[in-house]
Parts: sequence; structure tokens; C-alpha cells
Amino acid sequence: MLTITGLVTVYSASFVIGLARFGDPNYFVIRQAIWAAIGTLLLIAAMRTDYHRLKPLALPVMVLTIGALVAVLVIGVEGGGARRWIGFGELTVQPAEFAKLTVIIYLAAWLASKGDELRTIEHGLVPFVFIIGSLGALIMLQPNLGTTLIILLITVTMFWVAGASFGQMLALAVSGFVAMALLATVAGYRADRITAFFSAESDPLGNGFQTLQSLIAIGNGGIHGLGLGASRGKFFYIPESHTDGVFAIIGEELGILATVPIILLYMLLMFRGFQVARRAQDDFGRLIATGVTTWITVQALLNIGGITRVIPLTGVPLPFLSFGSNALAAVMLAMGILISVSRYGTNSALPARPAAGKDRHIVRRRQ
Repeated sequence: MLTITGLVTVYSASFVIGLARFGDPNYFVIRQAIWAAIGTLLLIAAMRTDYHRLKPLALPVMVLTIGALVAVLVIGVEGGGARRWIGFGELTVQPAEFAKLTVIIYLAAWLASKGDELRTIEHGLVPFVFIIGSLGALIMLQPNLGTTLIILLITVTMFWVAGASFGQMLALAVSGFVAMALLATVAGYRADRITAFFSAESDPLGNGFQTLQSLIAIGNGGIHGLGLGASRGKFFYIPESHTDGVFAIIGEELGILATVPIILLYMLLMFRGFQVARRAQDDFGRLIATGVTTWITVQALLNIGGITRVIPLTGVPLPFLSFGSNALAAVMLAMGILISVSRYGTNSALPARPAAGKDRHIVRRRQ
């Protein structure tokens, strides 16, 4: 439902910019439809494959991902002041989008193998920080703070579910907050987003423009909306209306009658995803389900929260709904793996079975 809604929304939000930039109002929706079809094939293939087969592939895929992230910095395609793509012309790949899934698989395999050693500093916390810090550094060099923040939140959640101690989580929380605060203010454009969040009205034609125009669009929509296709914000009032600002366009055209059901769909997906994690019969499946569900939930919260001025803008797309070829394919592949965990690693008729040995601390926390 979210993907189909996304196709309609992308067309409505992008035909103006498509006509202006490429002379084709269908430019973006055609590419979104193609990648939705590719994503559907990836979803079906992943859901029909036992997720346990991913465990021996975790390290090789992680190495390939790191290699791709390094290649982006060396031979990547630059656009909008960032270097995030590999390829040429229309054939480009954004490794950071697939890195979210790669790190989930790798970390699930690594955490599941640690057992009680995870709660130690030398075998748990230090290697975890090194793994995530190295990956985050490569992505920040692009630069891409939004993706780095999402990966940080995903991995910390997985670390907690795997059985990390309270002291370890406190150390991660303090260090993570300091690191994100520094990264958010060291670059001028990121500091501008913080300023826009607190005082957008002081610079309505500058730093606060996107924030205020998004709120105006949602306010114009009211309860029923202006009608599908009737948005005014997409006429270059909302920057990147077909990607970061797509939720504002939905609110303006279809009103609360559309935005509330969309939020409920994300909440339903979150509930079902964590239910799969709770019922998983092994640590590897439990951690994959936790990681994928956290990914979708956190990214949706960051996008919608930024558009509605609950949090500062982060520039991340809305899963399933925003235009983004690689992003859509990656998130649908992840959903296929989540379904695979549900099909091959759970028993819906029974509660999660007690684990022995290295898994006891996880079951004890869950109970």
C-alpha cells in the first residue's frame, strides 16, 4: 500500500520539476515505477530464500560494501555538493542506501556469535564502536549525516536487543550525542538546519524557507486537502518536493485524511516487524528483524518529524513514498528478508522459545 501510494504521490509531486528539468512530466514516475518493479522482484526473491543463508555471506558482503563506499570517495559522481553515487548518466548506485541493510546482516551475525562476551568492554563495546565508527566515517566523508544517524540508531538498537549492559548503552548514548552534536554544527549548512528549526521565522526566505513552506503546505491542505494534483508547494516552494518533502505534498493535496492513515501504516509495519523479532527462534533472525524494522521506523520518523518541525530537517527520504531508485530497491529487499524471518524463523503459534547458553541474557531481557 505504501509503495503504490508512493507511485501516485511521486507523479503528483514531481511532474512540475520533471517538466522544468527534463522536458518530461513523467520523468520521475517512470523511473520510480521501474525501480518499484525491480524492488518487488527483490522482495519476492528474498522472502522465498531462507534468511539463514545470509549468515555466511555477512562478512563478504560487508567487505564489498566498504569497498563501494571507498570507491564513492575516489571515483564517485558528485551532485548537490555531495559525492554519493557510483556510475554514469542514468546508471548510478548509491552504496550508502544498501549499507543500511548490509550492516544489519553483518551486525546480526556478529552479535549472535558473541553470547555473554558481548557485555564485556574488550569483546563487546570496543569492537562494536570500531565497526560502526569506521562505516559511519566513510559515509560522513560523502557527506551524509542523515544516513549516518539512521545507521547509528539501527545498530545501537540491535546492540541493546542483543544483550548489551546498561553501562555500555549509557556510554554509547553520551558519546553518540556528543558526536552527532559536533557533526551537526561543524558544517555551515547543517548548522543552518538547526537554526531553521528553532527560529525559521527569523529568516523566512533563507534558512527557514523549506521548514516554513512545508508547514504552509500542510496547513493549506487542512482536513480534506486541495485535491490530488492541486498542490502549490511543488511549484518550487518546497525544495525537492518529490523526495524529502513528499509528505508535505501529501498533506497539502489530500489533507489529514491521507497523512494520518499513512502514519498508521508505518505504525502497523513497526508493530508487525517487532512482532516478527519477538517470535524469532534464533538470535540471528531476531536481530535482523529488529534492525530492518528499526530502519523503516526511524527513517519515517526523521522525515515526517523534520517536515512537521518536530525535529530539525535531516534530508532523508520517506521510505516507500519518496522518489529514489536505490532507496526503494534497498528498502523492499530489506522487507523481503524480514518476511523471510517470519516464514522460516518463527512459530506464530508459540511464544519465543527459551534459549540456552549464550542466548539466555536475550531471553531474560525479553521476558
